[in-house]
Amino acid sequence: MAARLLRRAATTLALAGTAVVGGAGAATITTSDDPAAALKLCTTVPLRLLRLSATAASVAFDYEYSLWGLPEGSIERSRVKHEVHLRSALRIEDLCFKNGGIYIKLGQHIGQLEYVVPMEYVQTLRESMLNQCPVSSYDQVCKVVKKELGGAPDEIFTEFDPVPIASASLAQVHVARTRDGEKVAVKVQHTHMTDTAAADYATVEIIVNTLHRLFPSFDYSNYGGYQELDFLVEAKNSVKCMDNFRKLSPHIADHVYAPRVYWNMSTSKLLTMEFMDGAQVTDPKMIQRLGIQPNDVAKLLSQTFAEMMFKHGFVHCDPHAANLLVRPLPSGNRSIFGRRKPQLILLDHGLYKDLDVSTRTNYAALWKALIFADAKAIKENCVKLGAGEDLYALFAGILTMRPWNRVVDPAIDHLVIKGNDSDRSELQMYAAQYFPQITELLRRLPRVIILMLKTNDCLRAVNNSLESSLENFFIIGKVSSEALIEAKFQQKKSFLWWITVWLEGVLLEARLFGMQLALWLFQFRRALTC
Repeated sequence: MAARLLRRAATTLALAGTAVVGGAGAATITTSDDPAAALKLCTTVPLRLLRLSATAASVAFDYEYSLWGLPEGSIERSRVKHEVHLRSALRIEDLCFKNGGIYIKLGQHIGQLEYVVPMEYVQTLRESMLNQCPVSSYDQVCKVVKKELGGAPDEIFTEFDPVPIASASLAQVHVARTRDGEKVAVKVQHTHMTDTAAADYATVEIIVNTLHRLFPSFDYSNYGGYQELDFLVEAKNSVKCMDNFRKLSPHIADHVYAPRVYWNMSTSKLLTMEFMDGAQVTDPKMIQRLGIQPNDVAKLLSQTFAEMMFKHGFVHCDPHAANLLVRPLPSGNRSIFGRRKPQLILLDHGLYKDLDVSTRTNYAALWKALIFADAKAIKENCVKLGAGEDLYALFAGILTMRPWNRVVDPAIDHLVIKGNDSDRSELQMYAAQYFPQITELLRRLPRVIILMLKTNDCLRAVNNSLESSLENFFIIGKVSSEALIEAKFQQKKSFLWWITVWLEGVLLEARLFGMQLALWLFQFRRALTC
């Protein structure tokens, strides 16, 4: 079903593509305050739209032609479909790299949907979109630095490495040293972003609107764009994030860190930050060489984002592997078993989302219900978040990547994804079977919840590489439950209300303790059978 919709939509998009730009381009040049820049924009955008249309057409034709006449379920059709998936993923990869900017962002997101899109797309796009992004030339970097800071890199810094240590869809990072001798990371926005960002957003909007007109069940307009082009907003987000941990989650504040910002050397297009050393969060071997257990990192990651979602209401919505580093806790504190404790370093604070009190409370209540397999509470809170009476089970399944019978299974490991071929095939089968219902659900859900789904996708991909344990779900249940109790205490009603909430908290602690004991017993038994 999903493949047929994709082929039909891609064919229509290819025919409708470049006509949108022509007349508007001439008008833009004649009315612009900067005709040269407008001319550059109007010659660049049609080329980018042409690439998009050509890619959509080639993908649609490949699926239609290659699979024509092959019986459903046959071995030959499966073999050919695998080849078409791979060719199509490579075409999309090429489109993302050539167009750059938000196209790479979209490619990154596709690469995180491990249990929804075919694995050929995930394997092709995940690594390349994160680690092989386009690089601006040093001359382009110098122009940005001079324009933003008033001098060339060697005039502003005592050292400035012309070769970037990392490049992402919107910017690249160079190592430098300030006049005070401090090692810093300088994030420089790609020059083409300023020229084409508005047009790219408009193009994506045209694509989404066209798809929705063709197929009313296909509506991703609420998915939202990316608000990451102003680096001063990013800097303020990092400060607010750390303030939230210090004020609202002091018990783990020392275990979460964001690089310090050099405000006098930062602008909307250039950001100077403290340089951070650490292991990539998806590199278990390097993490172990630091004396840290990957499982401890997985637990810290789960707790960090659970605190953001359920207690802070201010969430980092782009936690893919390239934005997370791990290092030993600077204080040198160790666990009772003598292991070094991890500190999670959060990078790239451009995409955050506020959750209002009602949404945050309902989302916490939903996750608590999911962890405790409470079918009635799951339905109630799914409906409150916008899924409706008819699609609440699908919403729960998308959040957990588990079929409904597993979601409400009282077994302690009911939400664990094993990550094997059987699990993956089952989830992809459900995604194809319920594609129209999924698109209808995404149309209904508020944009903020769509971003929470994206965040969950990113975290799930990272946790899979760390071989995360059952304790991650226990942590989510614990933090969401605590957040609900704290929210009730803040209502400040009568003394009787306070006593009632206090007793509810005591009973919750007892229930969590019982769950922890059951978890330890389960892990002990599993260890004996290994």
